[in-house]
Amino acid sequence: MRCKRAPLEAEVVKYEVGKGMEDGFELFSDVVTKGWIVTDNLIRITRPDGSIVSPYISNRRGRTFIGEGDYLVIDDDGTKHVCGADKIFGRYVEI
Repeated sequence: MRCKRAPLEAEVVKYEVGKGMEDGFELFSDVVTKGWIVTDNLIRITRPDGSIVSPYISNRRGRTFIGEGDYLVIDDDGTKHVCGADKIFGRYVEI
């Protein structure tokens, strides 16, 4: 069976550090040692105590870490997704 994605509206915002857009932070060392993801492009924030953290959002698939230049997509039901700048406007059209 072939299907076409149903049209839906969502809020799309470019992620900015310090705006409270993320759901939390994980120590970057834990992301590197415990994760199965490519960490090259992840945002890294150095806290005053010297620890380095990476922001993430939570959804039904778990944690998704936010990379440089990423956008957050927020569905009408509040579900958040992360989408790269290279794909966001191929998937979403501004209205």
